[in-house]
Amino acid sequence: MSLVSGDKKELDVEQAVKQRYSAASQQPEAALCCPVDYDTAYLKVLPAELIEKDYGCGDPSKYVEAGDTVLDLGAGGGKICYIASQIVGEAGRVIGVDMNDDMLALARRHREEIGNRIGYHNVQFHKGRIQDLALDLESWNEYLVSHPIHSADDWLQTQQEADRLRRESPMIADESIDVVISNCVLNLVGRESRRGLFDEIFRVLRPGGKAAISDIVCDEQVPESLRNDPRLWSGCISGAFVESEFLESFERAGFYGVEIASRQREPWAVVEGIEFRSMTVQAYKGKGGPSLDRHQAVVYRGPWKSVTDDDGQVIQRGVRTTVCEKTYQIYSRPPYADHVISLPPSEPVADDEAQPIDDGSGTIREPRDTKRKAMLDILPGDDCCGPESGCC
Repeated sequence: MSLVSGDKKELDVEQAVKQRYSAASQQPEAALCCPVDYDTAYLKVLPAELIEKDYGCGDPSKYVEAGDTVLDLGAGGGKICYIASQIVGEAGRVIGVDMNDDMLALARRHREEIGNRIGYHNVQFHKGRIQDLALDLESWNEYLVSHPIHSADDWLQTQQEADRLRRESPMIADESIDVVISNCVLNLVGRESRRGLFDEIFRVLRPGGKAAISDIVCDEQVPESLRNDPRLWSGCISGAFVESEFLESFERAGFYGVEIASRQREPWAVVEGIEFRSMTVQAYKGKGGPSLDRHQAVVYRGPWKSVTDDDGQVIQRGVRTTVCEKTYQIYSRPPYADHVISLPPSEPVADDEAQPIDDGSGTIREPRDTKRKAMLDILPGDDCCGPESGCC
């Protein structure tokens, strides 16, 4: 704790979390987070110790696919990492990051054993803060041991070394990850570091990659009296995101296609009338680059009369809406693909002929832009609806 003003004290979030989770690494604590049902097929190779000392509120491993490179933020004892390792397979890779030495020791203790059981080794763990994924704390600690701090100049030198490590040997490199997952950990980060946290998630993802984050959210703002309670904070309550703000944090960092993948119906906890529940959010990266017109269009299937995308573009049900090449490609993939019909141009548009376009204009694409010229004068034959025609 540190004094702020008068006799008020500001909670040392990292210290409160460290103490609680270090204890939980030694002795299981059932009340630390809410129960989660995992696919039992993936639990068979895990030692009982990892299952008993797992603390989460969801299962983001459901959103991982074969061959993915996965980053687990706040990996704890490694349970989700070892589940994900089986899903991604031998061609995939799983990286766990945690700042708690006791939890890291628990996760690493079983790495060789689990790898031998599944037939390959594709999991590694790093010590780091999830809001600073470039700095490997173990590498920095090696420098600090050999360069102890005795003066202000020494302290400045250690900061320069930290910056060098981030720049030259980042723990997690730019655009190196396919899927970032996390299970009830983002709410443990102090509020002053959260913008940087989402920026870091965005930084490490490859274009086209996604985040799948399970966390505790609340329906009202948590008052200061609760935010300064170390047990409530380390217990995933005081630091909970307000639901709408959680989604907005992804948007602010540059993600698109932000969606609620699952949301606990009944609250996991209620404190002073505020409801706390588990929610899993998926969000995608890759909407950067110029907006170029290649005569493409999309038609929104419904059921709503219209929808607004992350660029502010309104897409009406059943109407050919002009979109740029970038948006057209994005809409052809999850989470949009099932909701729109993609209409390619009648004739391909060459790179040097594609013109800039206002991606949020919502203009209607003329039908002839997406018709093949060879199809403009075709009449059905008498057997149009015959068994071999296939047109009806």
